[in-house]
Amino acid sequence: EDRRLYHRKVWLMIMRNEYEKQLENLNVELIRMGALCEKVIAGTTKALFSGDAKYTSKSHAVEEEIDKSEHNIEHICMSLLLKQQPVASDFRFVSAALKLISDLERIGDQCADIADMIRFTAPYDLKDFNDLEEMSGAAKDMLSNAVEAYVKKDKDLAINVMQADDKVDALFDSVKKRLIKEIGKKAEDGEFYIDIIMIAKYYERIGDHATNVAEWVYYSITGEHI
Repeated sequence: EDRRLYHRKVWLMIMRNEYEKQLENLNVELIRMGALCEKVIAGTTKALFSGDAKYTSKSHAVEEEIDKSEHNIEHICMSLLLKQQPVASDFRFVSAALKLISDLERIGDQCADIADMIRFTAPYDLKDFNDLEEMSGAAKDMLSNAVEAYVKKDKDLAINVMQADDKVDALFDSVKKRLIKEIGKKAEDGEFYIDIIMIAKYYERIGDHATNVAEWVYYSITGEHI
């Protein structure tokens, strides 16, 4: 009887160590996926303002890496849920990861969409579009903070991310109103201005996805939906 009890304790210890290792792997992969998204946002914006249409292939390469990271995280999450039977708080943490990686994947897609449009905007000088560049930076910061909030289980930081979306929305409205006026003045550049509005909309959507990530982080910590 004592021998069986000893072996059971050893088995439970091994399983617990494996469980904690998988949770750590989940954190590492999420940080990596978030870093890839930040990289592609920054790279796409740099290419946009420099007129580097060749960046498109790099953007799609990073997007593929983001997709691979998403699949790795899905595998880790399913293994934790099916084999480890996590307690309630860890269950929320893992299930939230499954939700938020879809938003991270969409961020990669939208950056690739922006990169695809650079060949149309490259002939134009974008140095006066500071508000568009500011949108990009704000959206990237939101994403960075959302991933950090998940890893650190920081609900206050998650709330800050949600509130920061107002800034991105306001910048989008500013870009949109300005470009509508420009179209009226320079109808011959209408297609270019419409392209810029679309790019601004992609950045606005990136901010929305970062907000979604923050909302899932808040749920994983508190069990409450905002």
